[in-house]
Amino acid sequence: MSYKMKVYLDNAATTPIDGEVLKVITDTLSNDFGNPSSSHSEGRKARAKLEQARKKIAKLLNVSSSEIIFTSGGTEANNLAIQSVLNSADIQQVITTDIEHHAVLNTIEKCCKERGGELVKLKLNSKGEIDLAELTMLLQLNKKTFVSLMHGNNEVGNLLPLEKVANICSENGAIFHCDSVQTIGHEVLDLNKVNVNFVTCSAHKIHGPKGVGFLYVNKAMQLEPLFYGGNQEKGFRPGTENVALILGMAKALEIAYGSLDLYEENIRQRRKQLIAGIKQSVPGVVLNGSQKECMSTVVSVRFDTDMDAGMLLFQMDLKGVCVSGGSACSSGSLKGSHVLTAIGDDKELPTLRFSFSRNTTSVEIEYAVSCLKEILQK
Repeated sequence: MSYKMKVYLDNAATTPIDGEVLKVITDTLSNDFGNPSSSHSEGRKARAKLEQARKKIAKLLNVSSSEIIFTSGGTEANNLAIQSVLNSADIQQVITTDIEHHAVLNTIEKCCKERGGELVKLKLNSKGEIDLAELTMLLQLNKKTFVSLMHGNNEVGNLLPLEKVANICSENGAIFHCDSVQTIGHEVLDLNKVNVNFVTCSAHKIHGPKGVGFLYVNKAMQLEPLFYGGNQEKGFRPGTENVALILGMAKALEIAYGSLDLYEENIRQRRKQLIAGIKQSVPGVVLNGSQKECMSTVVSVRFDTDMDAGMLLFQMDLKGVCVSGGSACSSGSLKGSHVLTAIGDDKELPTLRFSFSRNTTSVEIEYAVSCLKEILQK
């Protein structure tokens, strides 16, 4: 296989690990190998490093370190929050949408089916936006309610008006869980000022390692473990902590927030460049999702062509450009994107998702656009 250059534009699926993060991980594996639950010197050293990482993350989000529970990633964190509440609290109503990540949707649907809770999915407009008035109306029915809405949509890039939703939930006594996997490290999240009960994070979306994440649990909330064992993570997540990956995650978050304005400005410029280039070079394109309340990192584009999405992805890959047709979690599904279906996407036309990181360059965007133009003009 030969191509002019290699361009990675699938950062919503995962990001390349940062060199500084990798160094932290390898140093920890070499020098801080002790079990943090052991009482001897090696164990105490590992425990100290673990708690330093917890405090670092908590400080960046302006919360108490006791409110951070380490997990194996976003899926486990979502499950821990959702199952804990729905299986133990007397919840009468569960509110979500059809464009949530499957780690949220499938978990909620399973819990509601098994316990008989009422599941309500908010209506979405053609851009995939919720109606805050409908949310308010549902929360004023005086039912004990659990709300789960993602901060940034991983397929079309919509950004939830987080503070408004959090305030509506708080004012009406609802428990609010927010999957923020796509936004932590890209958006400022002062969780001391936002009335949210649970927040999910995964390290590999912010140039950290795969296989580690955390759940923020507001100190006023009760939590039940998904499984049982030792007393690690206050008993909420038993099992020996992966100290190296946790330290890597803390470093990744520190780097992201350390130069947030600079990084995000670069990403916004690359997003604008891609959109302008595609509109100029390829006729009949449509941008999926909201273009007003949106993340800087994701662009979902529908193309007016007879070529199906699979072939378009294949042709782009042959030219060295890595993009996706939706979320990576759905790439093997014959059903297509549940998000695009929910917002009324034209299934006859292919959609590509381009997602950027702080490493994305202007030259890479220029090359990706030229490849699209060449493929679609054949």
